[in-house]
Amino acid sequence: MKVTVEQGDITAQRVDAIVNAANNAMRGGGGVDGAIHRVGGPAVLADCIRRFPGGLATGDAGWTSAGDLPARWVIHTVGPVHGHGSRDQLLSCYRRALEIADELGAHSVAFPLISAGVYGWPKADAVAAAIEGIVSSGSAVDEARIVAHDGATYAMVGSALDAAGLR
Repeated sequence: MKVTVEQGDITAQRVDAIVNAANNAMRGGGGVDGAIHRVGGPAVLADCIRRFPGGLATGDAGWTSAGDLPARWVIHTVGPVHGHGSRDQLLSCYRRALEIADELGAHSVAFPLISAGVYGWPKADAVAAAIEGIVSSGSAVDEARIVAHDGATYAMVGSALDAAGLR
């Protein structure tokens, strides 16, 4: 699997699946979750309600249609809140998302940095966990793209990929 980094908006990624850093309720929210629901339109929320009436557990993942997004699917995963969840749950988010991608037959997947926003995970460890979770997944996905919203995060992910010999 090729692991790449791109600076930009995850809702504009032309990939088979984008990953949503969702909350347990699966009914939309702020940050990446809110952006995906806004751009994807009401079909994403309707699919979340239908497919996940009880929500999702932290560390788990599931998929919906992508509505008006350029991707085919949205893979929703619930990251842990720093100080209340574990790093193993964070790693599970990446692994479970890629398991779902494999089930769907996705070749390209775009990830945000899960839990690194309002959930307060320290960014350096969020980057390390993203790379570790993706690389250790054993997925058949051709490209896992980490989408950094800003230049500093892009540089941090790029440096970590370089250090891991992945770029």
